[in-house]
Amino acid sequence: MNFKESAENLGLEEDEYLELIDLFVEVGKTDLDKLQSGIDDENAEEVAKAAHSLKGASGNLGLMEFFQIAKKIEEKGRNGQLEGTAEATRALKERLKAVAEFSRSA
Repeated sequence: MNFKESAENLGLEEDEYLELIDLFVEVGKTDLDKLQSGIDDENAEEVAKAAHSLKGASGNLGLMEFFQIAKKIEEKGRNGQLEGTAEATRALKERLKAVAEFSRSA
């Protein structure tokens, strides 16, 4: 992850971008909890809603791998097909953890 380059792409200073990343991590944890809850409850609407939030935030920050996974989960939720969403959610959790660790070391 190159936060300096990502910040420049968005017209931000690196420290401003890192503040947004920190906010993304905090809100992302809550959204991931909602996503997991939706999966556990087999609530496709809740899954789609939480994934949509994660997709938008990650896309706005240029975190495209995260964006693509969240987009797939959202589509599955909208179609009422939750198969594979638990595995994809675990991948998002790992990526969020990596973003958090990387931002702390930046």
